[in-house]
Amino acid sequence: MARTQTKESRLAVRLTSDQRARVDQAAAAEGRTVTEFAIAALSERAGHVLADRRVFPLDDEQWDRFTEMLDQPVTRRPRLAELLARDPGWAE
Repeated sequence: MARTQTKESRLAVRLTSDQRARVDQAAAAEGRTVTEFAIAALSERAGHVLADRRVFPLDDEQWDRFTEMLDQPVTRRPRLAELLARDPGWAE
């Protein structure tokens, strides 16, 4: 049986009446409460924003190794090039 997490934090927002009507309409269209809709939308957007902004801390030795790898000549990988050239299907 799945355990539910206790929600300990609140987030209050102010909306115009047009924004609120749009959110209400979208939540209803998905069969969700406004809270469920807002949490899903906020979480999804946060994931997109943070996807390219991850921090990877490296100590001096790791940084040196990383920069050495970047300085290496590029190795041609035909199968990888072929894969990357394909239409991913989801990018429409």
